[in-house]
Amino acid sequence: MAHIVIMGAGIGGMPAAYELREILPREHRITVISAVDYFQFTPSNPWIAVNWRERKDITLKIAPLLQAKGIDFIASPVSAIDAPGNRLTLANGQTVDYDYLVITTGPKLSFDEVPGAGPHGGHTHSVCTVDHAEAFWADYQKFLENPGPVVIGAMPGASCFGPAYEFAFILATDLRRRKLRHKVPITYVTSEPYIGHLGLGGVGDSKSMLESEFRNNDIKWITNARTSRVEAGRLYTTEADALGNPYREHEVPFRLAMMLPAFKGIDPVAAVPELCNPRGFVLIDEHQRSRKYRNIYSAGVCVAIPPVEATPVATGAPKTGYMIETMVSAIAHNIAADLAGQPATARGTWNAICLADMGDTGAAFVALPQIPPRNVNWFKKGKWVHLAKVAFEKYFLGKMRSGTSEPVYEKYVLKALGILRLEK
Repeated sequence: MAHIVIMGAGIGGMPAAYELREILPREHRITVISAVDYFQFTPSNPWIAVNWRERKDITLKIAPLLQAKGIDFIASPVSAIDAPGNRLTLANGQTVDYDYLVITTGPKLSFDEVPGAGPHGGHTHSVCTVDHAEAFWADYQKFLENPGPVVIGAMPGASCFGPAYEFAFILATDLRRRKLRHKVPITYVTSEPYIGHLGLGGVGDSKSMLESEFRNNDIKWITNARTSRVEAGRLYTTEADALGNPYREHEVPFRLAMMLPAFKGIDPVAAVPELCNPRGFVLIDEHQRSRKYRNIYSAGVCVAIPPVEATPVATGAPKTGYMIETMVSAIAHNIAADLAGQPATARGTWNAICLADMGDTGAAFVALPQIPPRNVNWFKKGKWVHLAKVAFEKYFLGKMRSGTSEPVYEKYVLKALGILRLEK
């Protein structure tokens, strides 16, 4: 009997647990360990920040969901990993031995890389977690009584740009509905070399389309922005030229700010010798296995993927839902193969698919593969994307409640976008 332990219970960890339970004989034990006792549907956090959703709408208690599937659950952060000894130490003092470890923790939010940033003692907000989104909503309610300038964007080294674009449009839409948009100048400040880069070198016509949407929504922007510090009511950033040299200094005033941070690997993972790159992301082979420890697998934001291209200000490559889905499935099948004495053959894919809400419309893009040149390079916008994202939210939460690992992107999203046949 093998014991498979999954660190993290998010968009990667929960489907990994369900798929492993589906394909492995019941003699094998599965345990999920999470720092919190709830699942959160992270893509909905921008809606939480303007009260278009409430916490109860996008969170689920994990324990009863896993218990119904015969999966064990422990709600406690991992404080240390003894990779040679196949043992975890938890913050509650408990130790857990494993035969296979699956790391799906998501990232450490590296607010400390920019002095004055972050919601914990800093001057900027985030929509990376439901707690952070709720903190924005609390300040937003006060802001509405005395509105003023807003800054939205992404710090140097950020890799997940989609939520920043979403939030800029969602906030603009919410302010229009409240008849307050004319009182709120919005500036988008990003490390991307141009609007619509997305950490992907652009997708299709994303540059011109997103620039057009920013103009239509009266959103100003600063690109190649190397934000250096944040003070109360003021963000300091250096705009770089194409070679990365300082070009122009900006002091951007704000009454409310939401800046996505750079990501790193979480501390106990980053501390394992030879497991990670210098930023703490897990180094994996083509089968999602650690290059050093063959019984450790990883998927999602916490894996090491090189940037799509060099940019004047550092940007990372995003890990989108479709990519995570294929990584998780590859892990489940490769663990099953190893238990059966067979070689690993399953591989994840570095394809990017995204449905981005824009308030009352939306944008969808498909990059197959993620790194150019691509077989499919597609970017479209329309109200249908907004409706599709709402439907996807409901579907994914339903999938988590029912305990199924059905591959939603492969089965539904790609077909709905008419892309599957093009990839083949």
